Amino acid sequence: MNAMTGNAVSSVALAEDLIALDADRLTADDVGQLKRLILDHAAVTLCGSVQPWGRKLTDWARAYGGQGRAVLVGSGGRASAATAGLVNGTSAHGYELDDTHEYSRSHPGAVVITAALAVGTERKSPGRDVMAAVVAGYEVMTRLGMAAGALATTQTGFHATCLYGPFGAAAAAARLMGLDAGQLAQAWGIALSMTGGSSQFAFEPKGTMVKRMHGGIPAQNGIVAAQLASLGVAGPVRAFEGEHGFFHLYGRDPDPSLLMRRAGEPFQIHKMSFKPYSCCRKFHSLIDALETATDGFKLDPQSIDRITVYSPTGSIEKHQMKRPDSVMAAQYSMPYIVGATLAYGSRRFDAYGPDHHGDKRILDIVDRVDAELDTSLDRYVPDAMPNRVTVRLRDGSERKETVIVSTGSPERPLSMSDVAEKARALLAMVDPVIDLDRIVAGVESLPGTKDVGSFAETLTIPGYPAEGRGSKAA
Repeated sequence: MNAMTGNAVSSVALAEDLIALDADRLTADDVGQLKRLILDHAAVTLCGSVQPWGRKLTDWARAYGGQGRAVLVGSGGRASAATAGLVNGTSAHGYELDDTHEYSRSHPGAVVITAALAVGTERKSPGRDVMAAVVAGYEVMTRLGMAAGALATTQTGFHATCLYGPFGAAAAAARLMGLDAGQLAQAWGIALSMTGGSSQFAFEPKGTMVKRMHGGIPAQNGIVAAQLASLGVAGPVRAFEGEHGFFHLYGRDPDPSLLMRRAGEPFQIHKMSFKPYSCCRKFHSLIDALETATDGFKLDPQSIDRITVYSPTGSIEKHQMKRPDSVMAAQYSMPYIVGATLAYGSRRFDAYGPDHHGDKRILDIVDRVDAELDTSLDRYVPDAMPNRVTVRLRDGSERKETVIVSTGSPERPLSMSDVAEKARALLAMVDPVIDLDRIVAGVESLPGTKDVGSFAETLTIPGYPAEGRGSKAA
């Protein structure tokens, strides 16, 4: 039975379909979405490469990463594909701007595109093959999360991107390495012993840097799993459905049938949400609501008495820190998100940085923000991440807005020009010398590119710091 179009659940059958995926049969819509995802990933990874964690991982690769052809984004250095997976995946997941799959609660691009570019560059793969590998990686990573019951699983303390990511990275790598379905199934069996990812960082603001690595760790592990399988290292071939397989270990009321793509069903790349705002995805709808309630952020914050935010279960706990002391704590703090947004608008990506954690303009607003649980919003989760807000003005009037589906969601997608605009704003903050037009041209020409390494080489920053610089914790 065909695992992607039938009813049987089998790791081997799923592997057969992913290996057989024909790059020439990707539709124009598929290719267009892949271009948006890859351009977004490129800009976000460049941004992450100059953050303290991106620089520390680059320093690590310089010291311990060994030799190879894969490109380290930002520095332009070279390393093995697995090393590049760890470094670039960390950068891609490094500033709360990477793409999001709502149903699996994961960020596939940081893992899968990272792995595909690293292995593709190492093997001089054509762009079309890399794009097909990305489709395959997204399919297994997202569907595994859906089938395992991602929302319940993450509530037990696992971080979805790190948990599901190795299997997506392994699929992308396996295709580019020329593995057959049996070898991919064994790679998944190897990855089953390499997966994990705790959310303890959410309770320790000073320990959040490791969370950024939750894009890099699974990318590296998936690449290594595929490499080991290619050498004949044996792993179990029922990684998902086996007696002690993924569903048994990590599933919470799992529905294995969701692992399979039905005939005519779009690929999961079309279910992705882009992040226009550099904060936790749960509060993007809140930013949209604030934009409407404040007339496009034109309302003077001093005219506001109180702001009450109503959120579903899962968006209250761990999100109320009013004096964050790390970048991630700021990006996950609902009151801080409100303060930064009303003080500087929604596209000041640096407002979450350490230079603003004591910013009186932001903190003055933060102290006027209240949170309330609204269980009536729970029915929209996980399909959406809704919020509603009441802005009470000093004159006694109130403004109320509710947003269920946020900007960047599949129902409210970003166009290629929207993604390019986000990229331009990001890269201007990173280094104005970066040639975005060259990167965009590289993305547009990917389907006909003979060696994806020529594109990877554009993802560099001319003045990237020398070893040891810029590594201050944040």
